[in-house]
Order: sequence, then structure tokens, then C-alpha cells
Amino acid sequence: MGSRRAAVERRKTRPAVIGGVVAVVVGGAGIGAYALWGGGAAEDGSRPASTAAGEKVKSGPLSAAEVTTTAERFLTAWQGGDVAGAAAATDDAEAAKAQLTGYAKDARIADVTLTPGTPDGDKVPFSVRATVTYEGTSKPLAYESALTVVRRDGDGEPRVGWQPAVVHPELKEGDRLVTGEAGTPPVTALDRDGGELSARTYPSLGTVLDALREKYGKQAGGTAGIELRVVRGKPAGDDDKPTTKSAPDDAPDTTVLELSKGTPGTVRTTLDPALQAAAEKEVAGKKRASVVLMRASTGEILAVANGGHGFNTAFQGSLAPGSTMKVVTASLLIEKNLASMDEKHPCPKYFSYGGWKFQNDKKFEIKDGTFKASFARSCNTAFIGRAPKLKDDDLTKQAQQVFGLGRDDWAVGVPSFDGAVPVQTAAPMAASLIGQGGVRMSPLNMASVAATVKSGTFHQPYLVAPSVDGRTLATASRTLAPETLAQLREMMAYTAAYGTAAQAMAGVGGDVGAKTGSAEVDNQEKPNGWFTAYRNDLAAAGVVQQGGHGGETAGPIVAALLKAAG
Repeated sequence: MGSRRAAVERRKTRPAVIGGVVAVVVGGAGIGAYALWGGGAAEDGSRPASTAAGEKVKSGPLSAAEVTTTAERFLTAWQGGDVAGAAAATDDAEAAKAQLTGYAKDARIADVTLTPGTPDGDKVPFSVRATVTYEGTSKPLAYESALTVVRRDGDGEPRVGWQPAVVHPELKEGDRLVTGEAGTPPVTALDRDGGELSARTYPSLGTVLDALREKYGKQAGGTAGIELRVVRGKPAGDDDKPTTKSAPDDAPDTTVLELSKGTPGTVRTTLDPALQAAAEKEVAGKKRASVVLMRASTGEILAVANGGHGFNTAFQGSLAPGSTMKVVTASLLIEKNLASMDEKHPCPKYFSYGGWKFQNDKKFEIKDGTFKASFARSCNTAFIGRAPKLKDDDLTKQAQQVFGLGRDDWAVGVPSFDGAVPVQTAAPMAASLIGQGGVRMSPLNMASVAATVKSGTFHQPYLVAPSVDGRTLATASRTLAPETLAQLREMMAYTAAYGTAAQAMAGVGGDVGAKTGSAEVDNQEKPNGWFTAYRNDLAAAGVVQQGGHGGETAGPIVAALLKAAG
């Protein structure tokens, strides 16, 4: 068998497993290989797993017979309770044996019936029907999964490419299926008016509701039920890596099957039901679109929504924010007397620094223009051109001290990413000035940036009031001078009225300001589109990944949400 490391590296390139719960539940005892496939095992002429010295290693595309026979061997052994046999049919017997053993012992799943579907190349979908039993309580379990057949390292023999998702599509490396008393009691999440928040009414809140349960279940006054759940764990080999509450891949445990209900406690959030509904509507049908709306003067999060994917990108996304970061950079340049909104400011087609040649979108230039014009038009070289006069840590300090970013100290109430503005040198430092390089943000971070400009002071965003659990909210160490704030507000207002944000912000009345952004990402045909804006005491930000220019993609989503606020 190939090394564990080789198996892990190979798994990273495999297609995602297709999975979903089916409605029809069928119980019953195991059946043999002949009944599984509707006929005898196909002959593929495969050699024994151990290749004799000097024997040629199998290579090339897998034959249909190899795929069918390998899948049959694995599914028949698993269904029959032969864990060792099923594990031996994979390319990582040790990991497969541990997961399949836990499937019966820890998850308490029995009477397993596996029904394969029609193979698609090297992939074989299959359905799972089983029974989960705990202390006299039983409930049927049904779901869909899939496996992929690969050639094993070393001898090229066909084997099931092992990954935890083969056992259940919710499983990732390091995760376990466990049945027992729920780790935390259920909670009923409430909006700011006391109404119940549910994933049925607000589809994109699923991950948020799971996180609220994990955080507040034990202190919300409820009692735990019995359930089959996915217990999250660190991937193999990551034992020495530190984990933080703001890690972008942080995910709560997930309930797969509820055997008996617990008594839920209640936790009140800051979400506004009408604005949450509006946010859900704006991202519905839009692939990988995320948006956040908050109150600038307090930090209360009024709406959060993610479209087309299950990850809470709005809070936990770690993405280059593109030119929306120029709000932070502009504040730095103004404070250091390197720019002033009404003074002449160069915006050439190109500017070279640190060995990199930077340019503007479509190589435009502004001749004899002001800094305000460069900000409104989103001129990259106007910002990068000041890199030679900055210290490597200037932008990092500005983001941390004024905007509360990148310090890993936000206490939102559920997992969030607090932004990252690492100290960089030469060309990467220059790229950071326009939201590229090592800068990473979420829509929540960028909504907070707009809120800080509008209110004049950083107010850490939060979804659950700190009074609920005695959390301490993060604060900034200083504020911008009044004259600097005045310039930032004027430039954002000008951008909303006459710059790259004008089309999206048309019809948004009141005291408004905005900034667009487009962040280039390697191997993406289109950039991620960003938009951040405020209207009166509300601030919002959104991103549409692989959407294109922010003013055309994220802009309409943010603007519609600001309009919905009345």
C-alpha cells in the first residue's frame, strides 16, 4: 500500500462526493453481492494486491469491470459487517477501518443495506438504508453517498479511494459519527423582536443556527436530546497546528438524525426579521453571493445571508477584498500627509515597485486629477505610488488600531474571521494597499470598515448581545482625526454619486457613501466582486465570488438591502 501521505495528497484532487438525504426509508438485513449488483461479479483479470517483484504495475484508465468489481467488493463487505474486508478494498485500510468501526460502535448504526447506482466512469453512487439505536430508541436512517475507484500507489491495483465522505457525505477528515445524548441542548434562536429564526424560513441561516446552538446550548436553559451527529475534528497531521475561534474553516458539529427531541432553550439575536428576509431574497439564486448589514453606531448585525453554498462566507470568509481596502489605505495616506482629497494626485497607467509592475483596470490614467478623483475611479497606481514612502507595518497598524481588524479578538457570538493585514515588504506590501497581497477580509469585516467611517469609531460587530454571556467586545486603540474622517466621508459620498459605485447606489437616499472592489484570484476567469457602503446609521458589505466588477455584482445586492431598511 502507498504511504498515508500519498493517499492524502491524492484525495485532494478527487471530485467532490455527491450526497443528499432521500425521502424513502427502507430497512432490512444485508444481502449478498449477487443481489447487490443484479448478477455475478464481473471478471476483470485483476492480479493479487501484492505484486510480485519485477511484475509490471497496472496503469492507465480503469476499466468498467475494475470499477464495478472493486465497488462491489467494498460495499458487500461493509454491508455484511466485515470491516476488515471493506477496509482492505480501499487505498487506506487503516483510516477506513477506524471510520467503519466507529460507524457501528460509536454511531450505533446497524442493519445496513447498501444499494449501488449506475457507475459514472470511476465513480459509483450508492444509497444507504440503516437503523440507528440508542438505549432502546431506534430510528431509520437513509442517505445518499458515492465512492471513487482509483489505482493504488505501488501496484496500480484498483481500490476505493478512501475519504470519510464515502461513509457519509457530511464527514471530512478528522470528523466522526457519534450517537448519544446531544453534546449541547437545542436552542430556539430569536430575532430582535422575539420571533423564531429557522432554516426553513431563512435558508442561509443554517450554519449560523448550528453555531448558536454550539455556543449557547448549555447556557440557554434547554435539555439535550438523543441524536446522531457529526463531531468535527482536526484533519490528520494537524495535531500541532493551533486553532483559533476565527479560523475560516471552523465549523460546528452537525445533527444528522434526531432520535428523540430535547427541550430547547432560547437565545435572542440582533437580526431584524424584515431585513433578514430582504437579504435572503437578494442572494437567492446567486452563486456564492454573501452580504452583511449592521448598525454603524452600535455594531449590531441586522442581517446576514449567503447564497448558493453552505459555508458562512459572510462571517468567516477569508478573501482578498480588492479595492474596498482603499478605504483603510486612504485613511493612512491622509493621516501621513501623503494624500489630500482636493490636492493633485498622480494616477499613471503603470507604477513599478519591488520588482512588480502594477497597472489600473484597462490601463486607464487620470491626468491632473485629485486624490478624490482617483479614489472614486479606483485608481490602483494612485495608492501604490505612495508605497516607497510607507513603512512595511504602516497598513497593518492602521487596520488594527483604527478599524479593529486582524487582531483575532472579535467576539461576535458565533465563529467569525477578524480579517488579516500581515506585515509585508516590497511588492506584496504595495499590493496590500489595494486589497491584494496578503490582505484577507470577510463581508462582515468590510461592513465594519464602512461603519467605522460613518460613526467615526470602531464598534465591534455582534450577533448576540454581550450581556447574554458576559463577553467583552473588541475596541480600537484610537480614532481618526475629524479632518481625516471628513475627507473619507466626502470621498465615499463622491464615489457613491459619481464614481464606480454610482450605478448601484442610484436611488439610495440619505447620508450615503460607498466603495467598490474587484479582487483578482489565481486560476479564476473573473475576479471576486466586492462592495461596501453606508446609508445613515446602517453599513453593509457584500461579495460575489467569481462575479466580476463589484459595482455590477455585489453593488446591487448591498444597495437593495440599504433601500429595504427604509
